[in-house]
Amino acid sequence: MIVVTGATGRLGSQVVERLLSRIPADQVGVSVRDVARAAALAGRGVRVRQGDFTEPQSLKHAFEGATSALIISAGIRGHEAAVSANRAAADAACAAGVERILYTSHQACSPSSLFAPMSVHAATEEHLAGLGTPFVSLRNGFYASTLGFYLPEALATGRFTVPDDGPVSWTAHADLAEAAAVALTRPEAFDGVTPPLVADRTWTFEQVAAELSAMLGREITRVVATDEQWRDAAVERGMPPQAADFTLGFFRAARRGEFDVVDPALPTVLDRPTTPLRTTLEAVGGLD
Repeated sequence: MIVVTGATGRLGSQVVERLLSRIPADQVGVSVRDVARAAALAGRGVRVRQGDFTEPQSLKHAFEGATSALIISAGIRGHEAAVSANRAAADAACAAGVERILYTSHQACSPSSLFAPMSVHAATEEHLAGLGTPFVSLRNGFYASTLGFYLPEALATGRFTVPDDGPVSWTAHADLAEAAAVALTRPEAFDGVTPPLVADRTWTFEQVAAELSAMLGREITRVVATDEQWRDAAVERGMPPQAADFTLGFFRAARRGEFDVVDPALPTVLDRPTTPLRTTLEAVGGLD
């Protein structure tokens, strides 16, 4: 059996769908915090069990009988809390006898990254490497859907007003979900830390603005704000200060080139080109 954590989330739900197109439903299990949200999966024959990274005992039951497990990184703010949650999931998988663990890491994984989640991934990868259980760390590209946070302002005002940035390998959830499903069902596809699983090109916000302009038939201008200007404006609009600081870490890391990576690994495992950024912009911007 293959067990997927976070199976009602944006990535996990798509991984499960791709698994169900490859293997029978009774070979798929999910670990979710709220089993009611996975009722439709249970109705299709998927094994649904409650599991919470902050409650390790629940995870032992969720992973029971699994030969492989996909641990989707905990969406928890704070380095220690997030690392502790990911470690708890990995330890529970091992305790349940899981023979192969897959983890959703990031292409910019590094303890010295300027973007906070990257150090969480680095610490989790280090823990996985010390467990003695075969593992795959999926070095996923930056989720292209993140651009959806910035589109409303751009569409309403005609301006992308964000801090100075750098090229980012914006990558579609659908592509990463398919790659995870391949990795779960074809063990020979990946072993250990994967190459960067990223789209076939990178984009700056200026280039995204130009793409949007071409899509809409009207100009979207990229405006550079200082970090302080952007933070003050974001907080004034209602963003919590901690969230604003978190987001600034992304821009600082992008400026340093942490997300400026292109690699053939993802299109190779997909056996097709990666999803164009325009497709994601249409979806998250309500333009399709």
